[in-house]
Amino acid sequence: MADTLAALRSLMASHSPPLDALVVPSEDYHQSEYVSARDKRREFVSGFTGSAGLALITKNEARLWTDGRYFLQATQQLSDQWQLMRMGEDPTVDVWMADNLPEGSAIGIDPWCASINTAQLWERAFAKKQQKLVQTSTNLVDEVWNNRPPVEINPVIVHPLEYAGRSVVDKLKDLRQKIVQGNARGIIISALDEVAWLYNIRGTDVAYSPVVHAFAIVTSKSAFFYVDKRKVSAEVNSYLEEYGIAVRDYKAVSSDVALLASNQLKPSSTVKGTEAEKGNGGNKAEETDNDLIWADPGSCCYALYSRLNPEKVILQQSPLALAKALKNPVELEGLKKAHIRDGAAVVQYLVWFDKQAQEIYGASGFFSEGEATDKKNHSKTAKLTEVTVSDKLEGFRASKENFRGLSFPTISSVGPNAAIIHYSPEAETCAEFDPDSIYLFDSGAQYLDGTTDITRTVHFGKPSAHEKACYTAVLKGHIGLGNARFPNGTNGHALDILARVPLWKSGLDYRHGTGHGIGSYLNVHEGPHLISFRPHARNVPLQASMTVTDEPGYYEDGNFGIRLENVLIVNEADTKFNFGDKGYLQFEHITWAPYQRKLIDLSLLVPEELEWLNTYHSKCKDILAPYLDESEKAWLKKATEPISV
Repeated sequence: MADTLAALRSLMASHSPPLDALVVPSEDYHQSEYVSARDKRREFVSGFTGSAGLALITKNEARLWTDGRYFLQATQQLSDQWQLMRMGEDPTVDVWMADNLPEGSAIGIDPWCASINTAQLWERAFAKKQQKLVQTSTNLVDEVWNNRPPVEINPVIVHPLEYAGRSVVDKLKDLRQKIVQGNARGIIISALDEVAWLYNIRGTDVAYSPVVHAFAIVTSKSAFFYVDKRKVSAEVNSYLEEYGIAVRDYKAVSSDVALLASNQLKPSSTVKGTEAEKGNGGNKAEETDNDLIWADPGSCCYALYSRLNPEKVILQQSPLALAKALKNPVELEGLKKAHIRDGAAVVQYLVWFDKQAQEIYGASGFFSEGEATDKKNHSKTAKLTEVTVSDKLEGFRASKENFRGLSFPTISSVGPNAAIIHYSPEAETCAEFDPDSIYLFDSGAQYLDGTTDITRTVHFGKPSAHEKACYTAVLKGHIGLGNARFPNGTNGHALDILARVPLWKSGLDYRHGTGHGIGSYLNVHEGPHLISFRPHARNVPLQASMTVTDEPGYYEDGNFGIRLENVLIVNEADTKFNFGDKGYLQFEHITWAPYQRKLIDLSLLVPEELEWLNTYHSKCKDILAPYLDESEKAWLKKATEPISV
């Protein structure tokens, strides 16, 4: 790491102009949350492996900013050459640079890896001391990264209509209406999941996210797909041409954005098919007189924005973000089915784990409370670790119909590791299972018909009264949010408190948001809506047919962590009254796996919560039974028995 920093500082010094600081973000050219191995530049320079963060290297300092999910992990992973900056507690990176770097400083950034929003925010902050943001012509990290992973050539895959639910024709028609309504000539689409959703394609360019490294440009009568052409088979090329989509080289997007700005980007003349004509209004319309270009400031990189006339750009969120979030009936049905199969895999895992914990460690098990009898005497060849058990969970999922891989790296965490919110175990360093400690697993899968994300927290020994009280507070928040009814127009910022109130009563809390959207065989984290204390959760109200997670938690550093997570669908609610004629909404749980009875302090539950729990467990048993064998059904029957007080 020291050599890397020295090499980067040497490049910074020889750069024209010399750089006083270099910013290394986590994002790729599409501002993605999860990136491919060759795009993990921030991880390479800092050693910090979390999905979110930003590295800043100055002439004599190295600092890393990350959010509350990763404070503990970053503390453990950063060398003493790095200083951790805690987002929400320490100054933001733009404020720190403006305040601490000398007047007139030059701060380098690869403009492909910074969004328009980020670059403009920094430029405003730098103005007061005449500091300047310098766009480097190459990525300096790439120049010192000797063993950078190579480019992978993974095929573009057509996502069938039976899973997508809406045709490319319909999606392009709706998008073009939005473009015209926005007085724009065309739109640049940078977010990988938006390109995949619009064109009904998928890929394997990014681990856990079935997307393709690609850009798109859509105008009133033309559509372009910018991708490494080696990934496009003749069949896929024909499919795209059928919808009037011209395939261009990935790197051509930069010059084509400049052509778009000067109204010289020509539609493909080779595509005259019926489907293409439907998608672009019959191919009769000329390009509109509008001269504005739409670019999403959160996902479009500064490099492409720099090719546009800033006076002629609409800086607004892409209309595809909301369109993708509003699931169609086919997607909703697919998500429900995927979550049922996924729930069966989770139950099979818990049955297996329960048996192993008892046989290998003498644990009292899922249902009984007691200390392990012989946990020190088991055979080392039979021991369970955070990685071996998570591999077993993946195996159960892999046996299910339409399975295409995991949706994110499984968080499989024992005892103190469960307090690391986004803990990712490694085979060489992970902890062994401890029957006398809490075990938390947060995991999900990609299925052709839906993406899943579930968290459960269990104990195979004797939980303490404190652990039970904390688990119950998290469960009460989980139930409180899931049972909410609220008027149309309500955003996730307003609802976030419902999950926290039971924790606040005891002076407890958690440092992450409470809910995120989830894709339909796409990204596991999907906007534009979210349920969170963060201000941007105010931006988008929840709407019927959105998906969102419900995942409060509590984490005690050095001891344990607790989180419970289900995926919910937002539905219209049938209320007795309808104040203000707004219409009301409610949530429908589509995740199915039991909560552990022995971790619940029943004295803390009110009758409504107990009734909800019993109803959920009854549904859980009935819905999952067809996917289980007799012994698994018996275990689930016991895990979902009605609770009475």
